Amino acid sequence: MALPFLPGNSPNERLGKERFHKSQHFDYSSGVPMLVGSEKPGIGGEHLVGQEIKPKYSVYPIGSGTGLPPWVTFDKQVLCFDAYFQETVPEAQSETYRIRKCKIYFFLEDDTIQVVEPEYKNSGIPQGTLIRRHRIPLPPPNEGQFYNLFHFNINQQMKLHSRTFTVTDCDSFTRNFLTKLGVHVNNPTTVPEDPYSSLREQLKKSMQPLRPYERHDTLKQFLDHDRKVLRFYCFWDDSQSIYVDLRELILHYFLVDDTIEIREVIPPNSGRDKVNKFLRRCRLPKHVPAKVKQPGEITDRTVLNVLTSSTMGNRYILDSLKTGAVHEEFYKDCDLIIGGEVNVWGRRVILADCDDFTKHYYRAKYGIEDFTPLQYKAPPAPKPPRPVPPYNGFGSEEDSLSFCQRLLPKPPRKDFQKFMAKDRYGLDSKVLNFQAKMITADPVDRERVFIISFYLSNDTISVFERPQKNSGVLGGKFLERGRVKKPGQELFKSQLSQYFTAQDLYVGATLCLNSINFQLLDADEYTFKYMEQHAEEFPRANMGIIISKLRSLPEEKQREIRKFLTLSDPSNTGFIPFESIRSLLLGLDCNLSEHEVLVLGRCFSEREQTQVDVGLMLAVAQDFLKKKAFEEFPKMARAFADHDRHKTQRLSTKAIRTICKAFHLPVPNSLLEGLLSKP
Repeated sequence: MALPFLPGNSPNERLGKERFHKSQHFDYSSGVPMLVGSEKPGIGGEHLVGQEIKPKYSVYPIGSGTGLPPWVTFDKQVLCFDAYFQETVPEAQSETYRIRKCKIYFFLEDDTIQVVEPEYKNSGIPQGTLIRRHRIPLPPPNEGQFYNLFHFNINQQMKLHSRTFTVTDCDSFTRNFLTKLGVHVNNPTTVPEDPYSSLREQLKKSMQPLRPYERHDTLKQFLDHDRKVLRFYCFWDDSQSIYVDLRELILHYFLVDDTIEIREVIPPNSGRDKVNKFLRRCRLPKHVPAKVKQPGEITDRTVLNVLTSSTMGNRYILDSLKTGAVHEEFYKDCDLIIGGEVNVWGRRVILADCDDFTKHYYRAKYGIEDFTPLQYKAPPAPKPPRPVPPYNGFGSEEDSLSFCQRLLPKPPRKDFQKFMAKDRYGLDSKVLNFQAKMITADPVDRERVFIISFYLSNDTISVFERPQKNSGVLGGKFLERGRVKKPGQELFKSQLSQYFTAQDLYVGATLCLNSINFQLLDADEYTFKYMEQHAEEFPRANMGIIISKLRSLPEEKQREIRKFLTLSDPSNTGFIPFESIRSLLLGLDCNLSEHEVLVLGRCFSEREQTQVDVGLMLAVAQDFLKKKAFEEFPKMARAFADHDRHKTQRLSTKAIRTICKAFHLPVPNSLLEGLLSKP
């Protein structure tokens, strides 16, 4: 039963739609208003009745294939075809038609086509881009559609804008791409011969140059050997002159153009005038000609005089047989060897040695391995000794020595690299501190305590005395910072004095600082760690050297040490007191210093962890809370109760840390972690 066509009974076609826009049907073209709505869809993008919308992308439309737009999928991917077209030439006698070769490029990203004709020399035809890149419509009656890649194939004709092109071949990428799409690619075909081009090729081969011209291509030699020079050290035996002596020379052979340049090495106070060059850069002939050639007599090419007339002038042709050419032999790189002779315009020059680059060149090219130099001059005389006068006591020894070394004295140079490497950097002081006492018979001085500091940046020493109550001695600075000489050295001598270094300071050592003897008793933790970390600089802190000393002890002492260790550890716990082993090693005379015994004990010791009082930590935490006026305890208690879902009155350390951070508890992180780590 059909319903009447009344309001409410007809279906509503707009239900479920979201787009109701209208397309623009009018536009301006070259300033003229035109109706362009024939290709525009209707309301909401729907096609009108009987309307066919031309596809924008013929093969790979948007939304299909890889899911990416074609300008991304096929970016910089182009199909290349070889083609030709025949052009009629109606107004020429030598040709009736012309075959013009070109390249057809199909851009996959937007189905555009470009036709390019390669340029030929002296063609007289405007060549290059014949058809600019754009989408080309099909010939009638399908002018509403455009060319796509399925219209291309080899050995077929294509009509592009009323010009017929014949496709002859394509590249490998194009063939593989079409084959993957299922297109059967035809076999390539040949391009017909162009009669006019063939005629021009024949004329070009039969033509001879009107003027003598011969090309000498030296570009490859220039590109391979530019800025590469062989250097030989040689000499000229000028014994026939008045001054019978050897002239030292340096020969440079330029590989880029086979030229030679010679420079003379003039020693100081030789009495000779210094010239720029012994031989300017040129090609050096092997045989000196009897007569110097006139300018223009030696040329790279020769010509023949064919016709001489006063009215018609002279006519010449190129001498292809080179009957009048003058052949000269010039020195090449293969002629230069150590021990060989070079004739430099009648002067006998002998090659004595060469540099490393020249040796590598001859070794790689000619396989020569013997480069033994010639000894052509006597060994240099030994320099006379320059005794240094003894130190006179004025200034420092280094400053006085600089006055004896040069006419214009300079201040002594400091070791800047050592200063940068071992100067203070942040909390790393690079200062070794030792506790010492004075070695003396005075009972008052024996009780005095000193701190000896050694600065690694410049090897200086300073001494500070600790103040003690009711000692009768004022504490403070005992020795100004500076370098201290070792005792037992002569004051006025020619050699530089020896100063205390970092290796001279260790626990148990005795130092004589300005005629006062000190014994080093102990060192701080930083000093021990620094010396152990740099054991290669401090042999007293090197465990390898200490172990080797113990292994080199006699068998009797080793047996006694094993017996002592067994008796000191009856329970076999693996630990004994440090004082016991210290007294044993020092009493057996094992050639170990106090510092080495301490390093040995530090290496094999097990330190006990000090127990921190929990009550003290809580008191410190409460002090921080009072100072910051923290009043979020009720909210923190509710947060702890919310996290304790099972009502176990226990939470994980991570949860407690998170809650404390959330409420910004004003307690240092170290103190908070210490409290959380306690059971």
